[in-house]
Amino acid sequence: MRKIKQSIQYCVLCSYFLFVVCVTSCAQKQSDSLTTGAENFTEYIPLFKEKKIAVAANQSSLIKGEHLVDVLLAKDIHITRIFSPEHGFRGDADAGEKITNGIDAKTGLPIVSLYGKHYKPSAADLKDVDIVVFDIQDVGVRFYTYISTLHYVMEACAEQGKQVIVLDRPNPNGHYVDGPVLKMKYSSFVGMHPVPVVYGMSIGEYAQMINGEKWLKNKVQCELKVIPCKNWNREKSYLLPVKPSPNLPNQLSVALYPSLCFFEGTVVSAGRGTNYPFQVYGHPFFTKGDFEFTPRSIPGASKYPKFKGEKCVGYDLRKINADDFRKKKKLDLSFLLNAYSELKAKSDFFNSFFENLAGTANLRTQIENSISEEQIRESWKKDRKKFMAIRAKYLIYPDFTER
Repeated sequence: MRKIKQSIQYCVLCSYFLFVVCVTSCAQKQSDSLTTGAENFTEYIPLFKEKKIAVAANQSSLIKGEHLVDVLLAKDIHITRIFSPEHGFRGDADAGEKITNGIDAKTGLPIVSLYGKHYKPSAADLKDVDIVVFDIQDVGVRFYTYISTLHYVMEACAEQGKQVIVLDRPNPNGHYVDGPVLKMKYSSFVGMHPVPVVYGMSIGEYAQMINGEKWLKNKVQCELKVIPCKNWNREKSYLLPVKPSPNLPNQLSVALYPSLCFFEGTVVSAGRGTNYPFQVYGHPFFTKGDFEFTPRSIPGASKYPKFKGEKCVGYDLRKINADDFRKKKKLDLSFLLNAYSELKAKSDFFNSFFENLAGTANLRTQIENSISEEQIRESWKKDRKKFMAIRAKYLIYPDFTER
């Protein structure tokens, strides 16, 4: 009997072990099943046959660690040039730093900057091009300028009769929609369209919206094809395999960026010039903060940070769990309101850039008039509802966003 019991226990343990292995394996397969548009070669490589291709890309345009441009060249795709956005083709230039044209050292391909003398490809830039492939990782925030580059690429291609193919990628902030909708009076390169600060769409979905709503100049539309991701669930946390720009180094900075970037339009530092940008905020005049930092020049990330060399008193947000913050599904205005309450009697808080970031004059006025966060949010609802109806027409992936 004792041997029988031991045999039964052994079988149970083996069964349990096999169950754990099976569940783990299935979970791994499910995790590995997500593929970006760039990885879905069968969907777009055949379209390149006997075509001349330009690629709008940066350091995020990777396929399992290898750059899209290198992959396409290995497949004998005829690439004539590279278009690079803000931060450059290799993603090592400061925010706002003008990028010059050049030659890619690895491939010898000409690089045309779309963040230098012009934002929009010229007719000459597209003369020897049949298709522009756009593959840049977005973070789903209106003032993140890659969607403005997308707009101008689409507009130029529409005017010159060229096709645009967007290789879609997951949006790490694609699970919610929040913030004031931009008023066109405040349209700029950090906000070109009447959308909320956080719009809850992949860059492929956003491209379809630009085209479908005729937001391009003179209401032109380009020949557009989106190569979708496979098995992307916008509700599931997506950890970016590479930082999308120099000052968004990790998952927490990406999650906090929609809330903290408002500080770029104020006297407050959002941590540029530190090793934790968009994870802290502070000012030399703060008195209630629990943290100190001194911004310094960091070439390739922030050469001339606000308060360079000055000690700032502030707040360290690195203790926030990125996944917990994500579950809130909203901007956090408490950081901005707290900073204003500390400085309103000591300094001119806002600068002229704030309206461009907010996309409206109302937010500044509301803060100056001590309107509560709840009331501010209530003022967004009408415009948000209109946007949600527009957004719904262009979604590629299942949507669970509360309407």
